Amino acid sequence: MKLYYAPHTCSLSPHIVLRELSLPFELIRVDNRTRQTENGQDFFGINPKGYVAALEVEQGRVITEGPAILQYLADLKPEAGLIPLADQWERVRMQEWLAFINSEIHAGLAPLFNKEMPHEARAMFSEKISRRFDFLESRLQHDRYLMGASFSVADAYLFTVLGWCQFFDIRLEKWSALSVYKTVIEERPSVKAALAVEQARA
Repeated sequence: MKLYYAPHTCSLSPHIVLRELSLPFELIRVDNRTRQTENGQDFFGINPKGYVAALEVEQGRVITEGPAILQYLADLKPEAGLIPLADQWERVRMQEWLAFINSEIHAGLAPLFNKEMPHEARAMFSEKISRRFDFLESRLQHDRYLMGASFSVADAYLFTVLGWCQFFDIRLEKWSALSVYKTVIEERPSVKAALAVEQARA
C-alpha cells in the first residue's frame, strides 16, 4: 500500500493507524502547492480531488477521504480492535464519531488556515469550534477515549485535527479533559513514530 501524505494535514491519522496495525506501506509526500509527489508524479492523476490523504491499495485502486481510509484499514485487522465489527451497534457509534470529527472539527478548523479571512468570520469559526470542544470536554471527562476505554480510529482522527490548534493560538488547556486526552494519545508509540517520520521528512 502507498499512503500519500502532506505534513500537518489529516493524512496523519491513517499514517498513525497503519503503524498501529503494523501494516507494510510506502509513505509518499505530496507538495500541497504544486500538487506534485516527491517522485515527480502529478497528484491529480492519483486523486483527482487534489488533496491528501489518498491510499493506493493496489495499482489503479485508490481510496480517498480520511474516514473511508480509516475504516478500510481497521477492517484489515479487526482483531486489533481499532473499530467495532460491521454487525455491532458500536460500529454505528464509531461512524457517528467519524462524521462529527469530519464535519464539525476538521471542517470547523480548516477555514482558519486562510490568512485572508476577515476578523469577524474568524471569530465566528472560533466560537463555533469552542462549542464543539465544550461537547468533547463533557464526554472525555468520563471516558479515556471517544469510544470508552480503548483507542480507536476515531481517536487517531481527532488527535490529528486537534494538532492544528497550535497554528491558530487555540489553547487546549482551557479544556482540561481534552488536553489530557491529547497528551495521552501523543504517548502512543504509533503516534510518536508517525510524527517523527513526518517531521524528519518535512
